[in-house]
Amino acid sequence: MNQKDTAAEIRPAATILLLRDAPGFEVLMVERHHQIDFASGALVFPGGKWHAGDHDPAWLEHVIGGDDFDSDQRALRIAAIREVFEEAGVLLARKDGAMISGEAAPMDVRAAVDRGEMAFLDVVRGLGAKLDLDSLTIFARWITPAIMPKRFDTWFYMAKAPADQLAACDGRETVDATWIAPAEALRKAETGERKIIFPTRMNLQLLAEASDAGDAIARAKARPLVTVEPKVEDRPDGKVLTLPADAGYGDVAESLSSVA
Repeated sequence: MNQKDTAAEIRPAATILLLRDAPGFEVLMVERHHQIDFASGALVFPGGKWHAGDHDPAWLEHVIGGDDFDSDQRALRIAAIREVFEEAGVLLARKDGAMISGEAAPMDVRAAVDRGEMAFLDVVRGLGAKLDLDSLTIFARWITPAIMPKRFDTWFYMAKAPADQLAACDGRETVDATWIAPAEALRKAETGERKIIFPTRMNLQLLAEASDAGDAIARAKARPLVTVEPKVEDRPDGKVLTLPADAGYGDVAESLSSVA
């Protein structure tokens, strides 16, 4: 039996890089709870698996840009917006043409959505708002290597943050929500001040090439989307993870022992 026969099921997931330019070029990151089984204690972008409710056809009446995407891409974008709502309280939705301002929903509503006790669709419908799917730009797509026990096909999106919505962690999956410059996050990872897993570090490096949010989005739109599935290679100094040469990350050969 080969590795592909025994590889874990690949689950679709969505992650969002929420960007702002004041007081400087920063991205929203959350610290995962230390009791979570995947990437516990790590600084990550908000995100997670898509849910059945993200595919509800009723969403077509409560989104902007729904007809621009196929059903899977629409569900992934809804999942990305739902995840940043659950984990950080930010809602990328418009009402009467304007982006929602202030607190979109109280913490107990966010918690109920997270636990599956309340449909995200019902929250948005109750606000009289529409999710702005057009506000999301595809940044990257990563598939977890076959050697890992849990595998995800993760779409990374980016969007400018609403100017007057505050980010606050949910206290369950995340214990901190922080705005941080990409280069500063990388510095903290290098010094060991913060735990940042390999895919997040690679995407922070790519993001750090931009000068501001507009530049980051323009670069993402201009860059061909190359699906990244890291490969394990045996080299004289040990096993390394490599990335596709044309994916935009440069020549990456990360020691498997150092990947976290």
